[in-house]
Amino acid sequence: MTTDVLINVENLQKYFKGDKIKALDGVSTEIHKGEVVVVIGPSGSGKSTFLRCLNLLEMPTGGTITLEGVDITDPGCNINLHRQKMGMVF
Repeated sequence: MTTDVLINVENLQKYFKGDKIKALDGVSTEIHKGEVVVVIGPSGSGKSTFLRCLNLLEMPTGGTITLEGVDITDPGCNINLHRQKMGMVF
């Protein structure tokens, strides 16, 4: 079975200062091939943290991020190989 899901995010969590500051708390989404996605929200709602976690510039506290079927949150994953397929603009 083929799928057009490029990025799958499940229950993504990112906490700072232990568990005192919850930047992301259970974010889940799928991004499909050819899809354009916009992340909007007020200042401090976790938009930049979410984007930084997608590229592991910030290590998530919990959850999984799958890129083209590979769990990039797995500690054994060579993220640099997968970053070659990503582009980010800040």
